[in-house]
Amino acid sequence: MTAIQPVAEPRSVPSPAVAPLAGAGASPAHTPPAEGKRVALLRVLGPGHVWALGVGIVLVGEFMGWNFAVGKGGAVAALAACWLAGILYTCVAMIDSEITSTVAAAGGQYAQAKHIIGPLAAFNVGLYLVMAYTMLEVSNAIVAGDLIEAFAQSLGLEGAVDKRAFMVLTVVALAFLNYRGVLATLTLNLVITAAAFAAIVVLFVATQPWAPGAVLKHDDLLVGLPYGSLGILAAMHFGLWFYLGIEGTTQAAEEVRSPARALPLGTMTGMMTLLIAATLTWYVCSGLMPWEYLGQAVTPLYDAARLTGSRWLELALFLGTLFATVASANGCINDASRAWFAMGRDRYMPVWFGAVHPTYRTPYRAIVFFVPIAILFAVSTPLDQTITFSILSGLLGYTLMALSIMLFRRKWPLGTIQRGYVHPLHPLPALLLLGLCIVTYLAVFLGYGTQLLAMMAFYITASAWFVLHRYKYVRRGDQFTMPWPKPRGY
Repeated sequence: MTAIQPVAEPRSVPSPAVAPLAGAGASPAHTPPAEGKRVALLRVLGPGHVWALGVGIVLVGEFMGWNFAVGKGGAVAALAACWLAGILYTCVAMIDSEITSTVAAAGGQYAQAKHIIGPLAAFNVGLYLVMAYTMLEVSNAIVAGDLIEAFAQSLGLEGAVDKRAFMVLTVVALAFLNYRGVLATLTLNLVITAAAFAAIVVLFVATQPWAPGAVLKHDDLLVGLPYGSLGILAAMHFGLWFYLGIEGTTQAAEEVRSPARALPLGTMTGMMTLLIAATLTWYVCSGLMPWEYLGQAVTPLYDAARLTGSRWLELALFLGTLFATVASANGCINDASRAWFAMGRDRYMPVWFGAVHPTYRTPYRAIVFFVPIAILFAVSTPLDQTITFSILSGLLGYTLMALSIMLFRRKWPLGTIQRGYVHPLHPLPALLLLGLCIVTYLAVFLGYGTQLLAMMAFYITASAWFVLHRYKYVRRGDQFTMPWPKPRGY
């Protein structure tokens, strides 16, 4: 493949932004660059924004989706899956923090694969990211519509709300916000993500966990493993939903002021936040709802609040769920557009997508491109299937991530290049990640084998298109922007 020479791609737009990035003292987001200079993304974000991006995308997993694991194996199996998935994502966060603080470029794992593995792997990782975040955005839009419809019904306004209108409104409004600038986008995420997390804590305290039996009825509702130990394996499928998307922090690598500090700090503190929120969520919901109902609820935390009989608590969790879905969809649009923008800039996709808005300094074409796609899936696809599509795409990326860190350490051992962060206990996190990914593939196959095979067929077809058609446009020499020595053994 490396013998193929790139050719010029016909296009009618200027070359994408490949110039050095704006530094910490860059011009404000709405100040156009000087004439004749290429437009770059702005470095305006700090660790708090990175935390808000990662947790904002994922925290919605506590408000919906995770509970399908209860339907697969019961509440106890869901808790086991929650903690096993927590180990998997802790490995992801550690590995991601090391590589991305070193390869600080838009595209996150796509940029990692491009530098460490090769072009075909990078193309596939880019697609995994885009599909995972777009399907997560779609899931959020579906939940936002269902939530508003349920809240309207609780107010006696049954039939007065069309949830599809709110699905479309969610996607369009957040795409517009992302179009206008990354700083405002992620500052909003910081505020509403903190409010959504506070809602979980408020619900936990309101259910009096210090007085077993007063509100929470674990003794009556926990029934062990209704499907036996196989239920734990099956529950792993949706157990990933507690944390899916934390790796999205790396998409901001080209827009943070200090990648070596902000990315590891924001990612690891985000993972700690999610581990706490996931455990609190399971504890409250499993003590208020029978597992048969909990396993198919669309908005489990909101339903839990309603079961307490407290109207103010119901309102708090309505707002918390709404904030979580908005924050997640907001971050997903940000991440999917950055991955698509990076692929366009490197010519893995048409170069037209690699443009940066001259005023707002955002990858505006990549943002707008996914709006109709997200709307179409939101109004036509069941929630469990959009969640499964997102999980499968993320899982494929995690598998390559485990291989990527092993190659990274082998090609550039410690001491040969400067790293922003070094994760401990290598290669144990990579081996754990690989093993847990294999277990989860089996879990998905047990319940959604058709979707798994369809997704694999899609990615194989896309890979063939890239090799046979798209690769000839890729300028391999322009991609490698890191000042690294030649890899060991080359």
